[in-house]
Order: sequence, then C-alpha cells, then structure tokens
Amino acid sequence: MARHGENIRKRKDGRWEARYQVFDADRSRKVYRSVYGNSYEAVKEKRSAAMLKSNSPDDIRTCKAVRFAQAAEEWLEMIADKRKYSTYMKYRNIYKTHLEKVFGSCLLSDTPGLELQLKINDHLSQEKLSESIRRSICCIANQILSFAGEKYFVCIPVLKLPEIKHTPRQPKTLSRAEQSRLLAVVCNRIAGSGDLVSGDETVDARPGAREVSEKCKTAILLCLHTGLRLGELCALKWGDIDYNNRTLTVNRTVQRVAVEGHISKTILMEADPKSESSRRIVPLTANVLNRLWELKGDRPYVFGEEKPLDPRTMQYRFKRLLKEAGVGDRNFHILRHVFATNCIGNGMDVKALSEILGHADVKITLNRYVHPTMDTKREQLDMLSDYYGQICGQVA
Repeated sequence: MARHGENIRKRKDGRWEARYQVFDADRSRKVYRSVYGNSYEAVKEKRSAAMLKSNSPDDIRTCKAVRFAQAAEEWLEMIADKRKYSTYMKYRNIYKTHLEKVFGSCLLSDTPGLELQLKINDHLSQEKLSESIRRSICCIANQILSFAGEKYFVCIPVLKLPEIKHTPRQPKTLSRAEQSRLLAVVCNRIAGSGDLVSGDETVDARPGAREVSEKCKTAILLCLHTGLRLGELCALKWGDIDYNNRTLTVNRTVQRVAVEGHISKTILMEADPKSESSRRIVPLTANVLNRLWELKGDRPYVFGEEKPLDPRTMQYRFKRLLKEAGVGDRNFHILRHVFATNCIGNGMDVKALSEILGHADVKITLNRYVHPTMDTKREQLDMLSDYYGQICGQVA
C-alpha cells in the first residue's frame, strides 16, 4: 500500500519502492529514480542516501542549514494552498503551541531521530493533553519531517506516539433516565396561558424568547433523530430539507475559526463539510418533519436568520435546557453519541448508521460513538440466559 505524499509503495513482489527526483546530467530538468528495500524504514533511509549522493555540494550545504521551523513554515504554506482554511489554522495552531518550542531550533540534518523522539516524549508526558491532540501533534510533526525529507534530502525516522496511562473516561452518552428528562423538556408544548412550561418552571416569556426556545428544542430533537454535528446543524438551510422525500442534505458546516490579522480573534466561517463522506442525505421521521414545519419562515437558515447560527449560541441554549431537565453539564456533541448508541441498541445496521453519521469507516462509528449502557448489557445477557434455558429444556 502506498504511503500518501511520500512516493513510497509496497510492490506486488513484497519489496518496497521509493521514488525521488534528481537533476539530470546538465541540470536542465528533473528525472525520477527509484530505490528498493525489504521494509518501509529501510527504503526511506536508502532513498535519503541516494538523494544526497545524487545532488551537488551546493544542495547538500543548503540542506545542512535547514531548521525544523523553516521546514514547518514552508509545509504550512503548502497546506494553506491545498486544504480548507480551518484545517490550515488548526495545523498552524498546533505547530505554534506545541511543536515550535520543542523542535523549532533543531537542525534537521544534524539532529538524530532518537533525539527528536525523546523531545516529543518529554513534551507530551508533561502536558495534560487529550488523546486527540496528542495524536494530532505527532501526526503533524511527521508530516513536516516527511516534507523536509522530500525537499531537503534528510531522513528522520517516523516519530511514534508515546504510551501514557490515562484514566478511562466515562461513556459519552446519557442514561435512559437522563434522556427521559431531557425529552420531557424538549417535547413540552406551549401551555394555554401562552407561556412555555418546563416541569414546574415558567421559561422566560419576553418577546422572541418562546421562538428561541422552540428552535433550540427542535434542534435537539433533530440531532437525536439524525446525529448531525453541531456545525452542520447550525448551517442547515430550508433548501436542504426535502419534504416530499422526507430527507435532509448535509451540504455545509459552520465553525469559529481564528483568522490571522483580523481585528477579532475569531470569525464565524461557513465551509464545506468535514470530509467527502460528510456530504450525505439523511432520512427524516414524520414527527421531526412536522416539528421543523412549525418553525418554517422566510429566513434562509433553519436555526439562524440571514446568517447561520453561531454554534456557541446553540451550545449555551442547550446547557440551559439541560439544567431545566436536571441533567448534568454536557456539550451538545453528546447528542450525536446518544443517537448512535440508541440506533445500535435498537438493532440498526452499523453500516447504515455509519453513513448517516457521515463516517468514512464503520470502525470510527463503533469505537467512538457506540456506548452500550448497563441496561442494554443486562438485556443482552437475559436473552442469553433464556437461550441457555431453552437448551436445558431440550436436554431434559
């Protein structure tokens, strides 16, 4: 299988092949050459040596003066041209926050791979970082080193993510009791007095407050039935909803992104979905469609107005409703986990669920978004007990 962006692949005969470019004899153009080896690491090292040997002394002197920071900035320029702006800013922020102070001054040609590995191990062990951020740091460091290897003829082994013991997190879902309390608030209708009622409390009855509350409740209900990401939900337009076919189409997302040179630290940016698999058509139930129809107006966005709703605003409103329902503090993303867990618990095919969630691989769906509850485990074991009882009856 090819290593993307590295021109390294495993051949059908079992050997690894690495291609590289060098100048021809009169240095008028570049040509491709290949080296072969029995492993990825061996062929990468072999290619680096061949590239150094094939280039002029001036090229070699240039590569020896290259620091990690220079290669990183050049790599980021390339990323800015090829990837979404939000992706570029994410990579840049990770580099500036975590990698620049660790590797920035390192001379790539004189710094052995073991030294870089020890540096990143020390940084990741001292910082209290999530598993996702730790993986991103290591991944971006390796991409920069790979870029430097291609451009400056240096060969540094791939950095490995150090193993750090983490306290297992609680499952990312809501119990049935918590779901029941939340749905009781979400599905409450307007009382005859004109006030919004949640349990024994009367919600803010100021002008516009009722509509805002109904929008948030509808957004929660929609997410519990579709598993939409928060950004996808806030960017949803009425034109994305097909009432005849009872579907919605995910065409865009919205998020707050840091912008270089901007007066404010961040701006609200509408962009393409997270990945190609995130572009999808999701079926809707009749009750969700009816709830959406009640909100229908002449504004372009379902939950916003002339512009998409800020995800932070939806997050704030969601937390208020959680408090009303007597449910502990959670982020809006918990609803995506609840949706996935409930779908599996009710027998949905995992491939269908993966496509509804917009995942490229069913492994992501199972490993990150499905959290069997104790009630589900107990029901499954009771079914097994009944099965054993049937066997015992047959033997008797």
